[in-house]
Amino acid sequence: MLRALAIDFNSFFASVEQQERPELRGRPVGIVPVMAETTGCIAVSIEAKALGLTRNARVAEARRQCPGLVIVEARPEVYINYHRRLKDIVESVVPVKKIQSIDELECELSGDFARPDNALALAKKLRAKILREVGPCLRSSIGIGPNWFIAKVASDMQKPDGLVLLDDTDLPEKLLHLGLRDFCGIGENMEQRLRRAGIDTVEKLYAASRDRLRAIWGSVEGARFHGWMRGEPQEREQAQHNTIGHGHVLPPQLRNDEAALAVLHRLLQKAAMRLRHSGHYAGGLHLSVRYRDDTRWSGDRRFNETQDTLHFTHVLNELWAGRPRDLRRRAPLQIGIVLSHLLEGAGHTGDLFEEEKETVRTRLHSAVDTLNQTFGKNTVYFGGAHGASRSAPMRIAFTRIPEPELEEIDAARRRRLRPEVNPDRPG
Repeated sequence: MLRALAIDFNSFFASVEQQERPELRGRPVGIVPVMAETTGCIAVSIEAKALGLTRNARVAEARRQCPGLVIVEARPEVYINYHRRLKDIVESVVPVKKIQSIDELECELSGDFARPDNALALAKKLRAKILREVGPCLRSSIGIGPNWFIAKVASDMQKPDGLVLLDDTDLPEKLLHLGLRDFCGIGENMEQRLRRAGIDTVEKLYAASRDRLRAIWGSVEGARFHGWMRGEPQEREQAQHNTIGHGHVLPPQLRNDEAALAVLHRLLQKAAMRLRHSGHYAGGLHLSVRYRDDTRWSGDRRFNETQDTLHFTHVLNELWAGRPRDLRRRAPLQIGIVLSHLLEGAGHTGDLFEEEKETVRTRLHSAVDTLNQTFGKNTVYFGGAHGASRSAPMRIAFTRIPEPELEEIDAARRRRLRPEVNPDRPG
């Protein structure tokens, strides 16, 4: 029985740029976070992939490998807008069960669409609607299967523009030619574990018992994997908020202690705003620094759960001041801040002796957040981030899609702190 359709938008960031800019169509394109020869491509176009270029290639090396490569600086807000448009179009044809990433959606098949012929017709209808309403550059690979796990494998079998259906009768024969890493959930470390256990082919992986896979995984995930390979229904636990954080690779002019600390404060203030928006409180802060010689340092601090940016600021300053002396002479290359040990708002109990201060701080942060969402980020910021207001712009991680309304500006507010009054309404 078919239950899932996976749609993967091929070379998404680069394809969006080609749709927006006709002069890029048909050309190899690399998308970078900043315009620098030392940075890496976060995405490459279908044409660049055909020439052997892969994501994460350094720009200087990518130019040598791919003559004629056009380097384009990423525009996260444009990609998020396309993601939302595409999601709405897909949802108008088939229910979206889960957003797997900015370029991948999991859809649910039921009723007549669980039949192979109808499922294929649905996929073709979906593709035609995207072509008609978004444009020809947003190509996609679609996989159909008895669960999302199999549908995801199917969507990866033909790229770009693939359409592959695997039903129960195709298992396991049509999987046996694949490599272990072609399956979602098997990364480098898990592949090594499997090989140490004598499993070096998909045929051996499929033949392994449920208990054996559970032992190799060291958790119930191994048993689930056993069932997913056989097309069993796939119900995953809802993801929980565990941490909220941001990282940033510093440009050359900011690779010094003073500038790095200012950018850390900028990252912290972004994370704290997201924390309040999510309704959670944080009980821990993690600070990490990687230096140019690849030395790494990190520090952690636990405290009573709070949403208070000023409290986080004091903790950050104390951790930064506590770094070993020898590291203060080295140039920081990459920094990160993570708020951890999150607690849902319903479970938070305020400090009896800090109740008045907490109330005042809550009102302060609410006002700051509202001003920034209405008039744009950094309209108001705490002094620790001074000089870094243009640093650490909004970035897209494939596992997290940022909200421009939160991190940049909420256009729906139309730069008004109060709702507009409808002149047609009486009174």
